[in-house]
Amino acid sequence: MYSYKTSGVCSTEILFDIIDNRIYNVKFIDGCQGNLMGISRLVEGMEINEVIRRLRGVECSGSSSCPNELATALEQFLKGK
Repeated sequence: MYSYKTSGVCSTEILFDIIDNRIYNVKFIDGCQGNLMGISRLVEGMEINEVIRRLRGVECSGSSSCPNELATALEQFLKGK
């Protein structure tokens, strides 16, 4: 399981698995659980670059957002491969 510490959002950490370049088992620690559970279910099984394409740049209150932080986490994962 990959772990990413978020920045500038209510959620403090994002956990997920990558299998065959697809994202699974996304879990946000803290934050608005209903919304974050919805995001987790929507991206389940999606290809990494598609998730990044869809979520990159989503803002909340003029700064980053949990969806944007997930995109950043996936980009970091790809850089570390």
